[in-house]
Amino acid sequence: MSDADDRPTAANFVRELVIADNERGTFAGRVQTRFPPEPNGYLHIGHAKAISVDFDLAAEFGGVCNLRFDDTNPDTEDTSYVDAIIEDLAWLGYRQGEDYPEPLYASDYFEQLYRWAELLIERGCAYVDEQDGETISAQRGGYGNPGVESPHRDRPVEENLDLFRRMRAGEFADAAMVLRAKVDMQHENMQMRDPVMYRIRAAEHHRTGTSWPIYPTYDWAHGQSDAIEGVTHSLCTLEFDSHRELYDWYLDQLREAGELPHEQPRQTEFARLALTHTMTSKRKLLQLVTDGVVDGWDDARMPTLSGLRRRGYPAESIREFCSFIGVSRTNSRNEIELLESFVRTRLNRLALRRMAVLRPLEVVITNWPTDDAGDPIVEHVELINNPENSEDGTRTAPFSGRFWIEREDFMAEPEPKYFRLSPGREVRLRGAYFVTCTGFEANDDGSVARVLVTCDPETRGGNAPDGRKVKSTMHWVSAAHAVGGSVALYDRLFSAEVPGEATGDVLDDLDPDSRELLTDCKLEPALADTPPGAVVQ
Repeated sequence: MSDADDRPTAANFVRELVIADNERGTFAGRVQTRFPPEPNGYLHIGHAKAISVDFDLAAEFGGVCNLRFDDTNPDTEDTSYVDAIIEDLAWLGYRQGEDYPEPLYASDYFEQLYRWAELLIERGCAYVDEQDGETISAQRGGYGNPGVESPHRDRPVEENLDLFRRMRAGEFADAAMVLRAKVDMQHENMQMRDPVMYRIRAAEHHRTGTSWPIYPTYDWAHGQSDAIEGVTHSLCTLEFDSHRELYDWYLDQLREAGELPHEQPRQTEFARLALTHTMTSKRKLLQLVTDGVVDGWDDARMPTLSGLRRRGYPAESIREFCSFIGVSRTNSRNEIELLESFVRTRLNRLALRRMAVLRPLEVVITNWPTDDAGDPIVEHVELINNPENSEDGTRTAPFSGRFWIEREDFMAEPEPKYFRLSPGREVRLRGAYFVTCTGFEANDDGSVARVLVTCDPETRGGNAPDGRKVKSTMHWVSAAHAVGGSVALYDRLFSAEVPGEATGDVLDDLDPDSRELLTDCKLEPALADTPPGAVVQ
């Protein structure tokens, strides 16, 4: 793949829509968006696309993007999720005070939403239904099947108001009744068949405590929160396409009643981000955490932003990837290798290089010089910190007559086209010398215990004065100076390209070998001395 900077930027139909709106004077040229996460889990890679669309679009047109937590479900939400979302946004490059004002919450609008619900009751557009949830669901019918109207649908307005106010006062048990919008039980769009607006829940909310025994549904809270804040372009992923008609219906009722404080917002849907070998259902991700399959939301195998951060993904590469794939109206699945190519491009440009041996095999130079006491001479060789950026300079690393290499870098009986170390073969040690294998020592079980080599003293720095070439350059760590360490190797959490497609359950496609812990690694001393937060590779 070419560098990310050389790749063309994909089309963005939402941007074109905003340009057209501004040319027509829609919203008086004002652009205001919002990123509305539910605080019931951590942000994942799919959210990264929505974040970049919402925030970057507003910034491009001199507008505002609000961070608004749609916290309408007290059973699943928690302050820890709020804090994690704010932290992930900052890591991705969107910071409070710079890219958005103080965080907002749907719970800030509970009183206003309640008053507007009463208004809909007064206008004959909502009613209290005492049927249970299972009955209500069954009466909605299905596609091609008619709905059945609730026996409570034509209650008098005064009776509905009285019941709703008593729901607010906490007089009824959980699920005893709901408030429903009075739309059309025969509508072809199932979202319009008298949707629920409020449910009774005796649960403590992370911000409002126990002051509210009733909670608005997402569909009722979302559009009205947009209206309160003055949102112009309410951008959602395609699964909310069928909700748009209800979004507009609610706002139409308030507009006709003269209640909208700003222009009526408009919802627009775009394709969500999907990747191969990746699952982004927050419910399933939570199950992985609670079942102990992963170490937490920030496990490096998780597709969460905190997990990708822990894995070493640069935030810039995620934003570049989101910009590259563009914004379309059709769902598609991108190969995870494409995202990984952006990560590699960014790391190759910025990361300082250090050497580490994960599965060590000892190598002894049989002709290495010693001092008067018989101890091997220690030299310091110069190594480039970043071949992509000369300004990162060089470092020195100790080198002596005994060092570690990767076990896979030696083969006693080499396969065809194996160019690393093997009996009789010469290789280059990065920044050090050319060495030639003269033999090896074996353990009782036949495995290789130690490799023996000779060193060409004329090749210091890893270059041969006679210009001869070798086909392999290997990394190494001085045995006398190595720093011990542990390294966790992570593979893809899901073995299937589309988790759950063949098995019916994404969790059936978990790869049990997606994490390997190596405890006897040998690290270059400079790696241990790397400042916290530095990017190394």
